[in-house]
Amino acid sequence: MAACNGNGPFGSKLEFHAIQTVMPVKPTDPRKSTRVCLSENPISGIFFRCFNVLLCYQKVASEEEDSGIASGSLVAGWIRESLGWALSEQPMLAGRLRRNQDVEGELEMVSNDSGVRLIEAQLAMTLSEFLDLKDKKKAEAELVYWEGLDREQNPQFSPLFYVQVTSFKCGGYSIGISCSLLLVDPVAMTSFLKRWRDIHVEMVSRTDVPKIPIFYRPNLRNPGPLPGLSIGSSKKAYAAKTMIFTIANKVLDLDSEIHNKFAAACIDEAEYKLGYKTAPSLNFSFLVKEPSEEVNVRNFTREGLVQKPSTTVNGIHTCSTWDDLGVTEIWFEEGNRPAHVSCWINSVPDEALVMIIPSPEKDGSGMKIVVTLPH
Repeated sequence: MAACNGNGPFGSKLEFHAIQTVMPVKPTDPRKSTRVCLSENPISGIFFRCFNVLLCYQKVASEEEDSGIASGSLVAGWIRESLGWALSEQPMLAGRLRRNQDVEGELEMVSNDSGVRLIEAQLAMTLSEFLDLKDKKKAEAELVYWEGLDREQNPQFSPLFYVQVTSFKCGGYSIGISCSLLLVDPVAMTSFLKRWRDIHVEMVSRTDVPKIPIFYRPNLRNPGPLPGLSIGSSKKAYAAKTMIFTIANKVLDLDSEIHNKFAAACIDEAEYKLGYKTAPSLNFSFLVKEPSEEVNVRNFTREGLVQKPSTTVNGIHTCSTWDDLGVTEIWFEEGNRPAHVSCWINSVPDEALVMIIPSPEKDGSGMKIVVTLPH
């Protein structure tokens, strides 16, 4: 696994130095499973879809930094430990997608402790230079590693969750997070990241912890770049736009027909706000996260949706942004808030996405509908 080739916006400035597998600190017992129910002929794009978060942080001056200890590598070392504890509370994130052994043709996700991939990289560029890039959106994708799921051959070998820590030459660093949408939705992932933040900050602030984590990469025998590792799935290169809508609590108990009406209304609103109309033949993946945690994926074309949403749909949905989820409140060093945050759902050619996310328990925020359109 290698230094990056020269085709991306960073050229050969981005190098990959380590790849590790992080598992829950305690074995998961009993293991849980979640059914993934697909339509008869699912379009393949849903297996490449992921929610991406990029968090960029300035260098924090400290005694360790004055001693020449690399900031990004230090954070990566502590992340290796704190993530294991966080995964013990949410072990499905360290699980895998596999074929259901009891129902032929059906898939399921199982909390089998196969682990999260943690990748450490170095970028020969300062954080300020990165933030000033003209084509920053394309560059951001190279700081968030992702590989689509191998549904046809061996899905059980494909990680569902990646973390990439990239060190800038100024001492700043970024944390790139990607997770399959089949596994977790943006709302649930943000909630997990906040809990992970709390675990991490509490762990590193204890007086009995060593100054250097066990998994500090520069102390390894061969800290040089890895040969052969590429940027990851090129599916991230396709531009997409996402809008998030919140539906009032009074209509939370919905059947599939009402789901379609709300989806049609939100697609219309997204098209209006984004300023373009999708083709009637455009394929959509319709992903519904059931309150039971079961995942249902259906396919339809734009013209296959309800053409005229009922008047009861109009006026009760509100539009929100990624910032409203609270991603700007995630940091891994006390008081070092992110200097830059970016969130996106990756796109695939000629396919769009609608996600129905139920309201969390004891949460009055209402159901979320996420619309991602190719642009």
